[in-house]
Amino acid sequence: MFTGIIEEVGTVACPGPHMRIQCRQVLKDLNAKDLPEGASVAVSGVCLTAVRIEPDGFWCDLAPETLARTNLGALGAGSSVNLERAARVDDRLSGHIVQGHVDGTAEFLALEPLGDGNWWLRLRLPPGLERYVIHKGSIALDGVSLTVASIEQDLVGIAVIPHTYEHTAMRHYAPGWRINVEVDVIGKYVEKLMISR
Repeated sequence: MFTGIIEEVGTVACPGPHMRIQCRQVLKDLNAKDLPEGASVAVSGVCLTAVRIEPDGFWCDLAPETLARTNLGALGAGSSVNLERAARVDDRLSGHIVQGHVDGTAEFLALEPLGDGNWWLRLRLPPGLERYVIHKGSIALDGVSLTVASIEQDLVGIAVIPHTYEHTAMRHYAPGWRINVEVDVIGKYVEKLMISR
């Protein structure tokens, strides 16, 4: 489980189904085995297993389902990715419950300045996910825990504070880019319970 609070923006060193991520911060406690081989790490919101740890990065394998459902297969060498280690039970939950199980990819439309370093992020949700997204509800975009500020059918608007803009990969987005989306898991459970009644 993750919280959607990004620890570091890493770089894809080797793209493809056997991906190498170059990073430093998520490895800082390497001697304490904080990211041991086999540990879960969220890479742009996708829960992956660190299959090999190196002094300046880690390797992970991408299953066909991961490549089909996320934007990771479209990344090239030098692409920026948001990184977060798995949450610990004794940590504060600063964002929201993020599983790292991506529901689909949204189309990035725009990131417009609002002044004072704030931004307005606009995106189009993939079909079927809008029913799980509510005004002032939580959503994870490329692993970042965010709050929905506006929603009209499949169009979503999100206010982005300067800290989030400066410490995530979203400043590299271009119109048409696909963003990994994980909707709030609680909404999916509620829907299933209501349908099964």
